[in-house]
Amino acid sequence: MTDHAQRSVKGCRVLIIEDEYFLGHDLVTALRLLGYEVIGPVPELGDAMSIEPDAFDVAVVDINLRGCLAYPIADELIRLRKRFIFATGYGADAIPHRFRNVRRFEKPCDVETISGEISMLCDRQLSSA
Repeated sequence: MTDHAQRSVKGCRVLIIEDEYFLGHDLVTALRLLGYEVIGPVPELGDAMSIEPDAFDVAVVDINLRGCLAYPIADELIRLRKRFIFATGYGADAIPHRFRNVRRFEKPCDVETISGEISMLCDRQLSSA
């Protein structure tokens, strides 16, 4: 990880919204080892919607949460001006056009790549707050 990315990690709170236990656990563990403060994984739509926006800086969102699409969460994150990425098995063509500017990472995600994106999002989120 670059010096810049390491600085960006400090104090960055990441919400993981993921229903697949092993994928969520592996991502949480890897991000914590890199120095992120991690909330989750949160596996259900209702639970994710109830998390206070001040509790996190950026989010990683799986689109399919136990059979429910997570687009309401994504819409709320946009409304709240929270930065996020999708980590999903869905192809780009299956995601609604309104999310065209949201980065999408296919599962299983490379932690180094996703961490770099989270670091950039944290920089932007924290500098705009």
